[in-house]
Amino acid sequence: MLLTLAAAQFLMILDTSVMNVSIATVAEDVGTTVTGIQAAITLYTLVMAALTITCAKIGAIVGRKRVFAIGCVVYGCGSFTTAIAPNLPALLFGWSLLEGVGAALILPAIVALIAGNFGPERRPAAYGLVAAAGAVAVAAGPLIGGFFTTYFSWRWVFAGEVLIVLAILALTRRIADAPPERRPRLDIVGAVLSAAALALVVFGVLRSAEWGWIQPKEGAPSWAGLSPTVWLVLGGLFLAWVFFRWESHCEAVGREPLVRPAMLRNTELTGGLTIFFFQYFVQAGFFFLVPLYLSVCLGLSAIETGVRLLPLSLTLIAAALGIPRLFPLVSPRLVVRVGLLCLLAGTVVLLAALDPDAGAEIVFVPMLVVGLGIGALGSQLGSVTVSAVPGEESPEVGGVQNTVTNLGISLSTAIAGSILILSTTTAFVADIVENPAIPSRVTKQAQVELAGGVPFVSDADLETALDEARVSRRTADEALDAYADARIEGLRTALAILALMTVVALFLAQRIPTTQPGAARDAAASVSG
Repeated sequence: MLLTLAAAQFLMILDTSVMNVSIATVAEDVGTTVTGIQAAITLYTLVMAALTITCAKIGAIVGRKRVFAIGCVVYGCGSFTTAIAPNLPALLFGWSLLEGVGAALILPAIVALIAGNFGPERRPAAYGLVAAAGAVAVAAGPLIGGFFTTYFSWRWVFAGEVLIVLAILALTRRIADAPPERRPRLDIVGAVLSAAALALVVFGVLRSAEWGWIQPKEGAPSWAGLSPTVWLVLGGLFLAWVFFRWESHCEAVGREPLVRPAMLRNTELTGGLTIFFFQYFVQAGFFFLVPLYLSVCLGLSAIETGVRLLPLSLTLIAAALGIPRLFPLVSPRLVVRVGLLCLLAGTVVLLAALDPDAGAEIVFVPMLVVGLGIGALGSQLGSVTVSAVPGEESPEVGGVQNTVTNLGISLSTAIAGSILILSTTTAFVADIVENPAIPSRVTKQAQVELAGGVPFVSDADLETALDEARVSRRTADEALDAYADARIEGLRTALAILALMTVVALFLAQRIPTTQPGAARDAAASVSG
């Protein structure tokens, strides 16, 4: 049974790892740009973030085992659709929507089935095995995706997922259901409010590269003189406020809320969830930006990109499995702070090493350090959040936790992509304007045509576009050099935002407990004994 749940967890993590390492190839294959794949990644995690809590409640109503099986069927249909997707809309439907809904059904069911089938003394080991399956997917994903993308096609990975889903469904019969002590009611109003709030905020941020953050860009829509991004984010925040007021009202009148406000007043729980958000924000941005640098800026193949990401996977697994085994009583707050410092150090080292003349070797040390940080955080945060509430509430915590982590991923990908395009465009236009070798006619035309944003493309793609525009060889060479510098500037700016978010997380780590879950209780028992 546990291996079946671990296989499902492996599948959920593998998906994103494969897509990250194959961004450039997938974009070309479905006729879109890096920004289009960024949208697909963002919408995939947004669907999970918006629906996970609701799906956790549905699992408690109709049965966790049944919801797990339904989620696998939906996920398998999404994988098949993605494998045959001829264009971006089909990819968005198969991967972002169907697989996102399937994952939202599966992930909270995994947490609930473990909690219902294993006693308190066996739960940590069970959760640890499932977490290890996710870590293995992080390690294997870049290599699997890189291998198939380079020598066959990225589509074979998603076709293979269909076979894995069929195997999981065949083994699902051996899983014992975990019925809740009471059957809750679904808060439909709360579900709609939470999904709408998350969707508005993330969609607004996602389109900011095209629309502008505050002032609308040239040719972009304008709502009351401002970019639609402002109004969408404000609307989403307002709906979030309405959601929490509605949940408090439901609790006050004795109705079943989607999320109990009392649970969110638990300092230890919210402290763990907050650091979870920042961890996934930073690591998702890192996984998005580094493959772009390797595949687009340096022109590495998908398998070469996967090999360059491997050091992160190795240190991640070593830290995630080694820290609990070697230091079982270490302070969770200390480990979390060390993990965040590793994330910060790795990001800053890469930021300092980025240069138009640099090669792929500059990512080796940052990958080692960042992997160590992610593994250290993963070794503590899951235990902190689940142990902050009674065992019967762990499925609800699992739903909230998955929502928070997926929100971090979706916002990170949207913000990192928006800042990357904005900074690249600003630097490219500035370089062209200041370059005396580029004719003024070309400079003025570029300022107009690039006002809406510069796509993040390889030198080969840009050179092809310049040739088709019949730009002179000298001007094309100058433009290529300017764009290479602008790409690096865009990556630096996006990495700087990730470093800043890590620093903010360091201040918030104060809310993580200093003792391991159960340590204080065991100490008290030994004293009384």
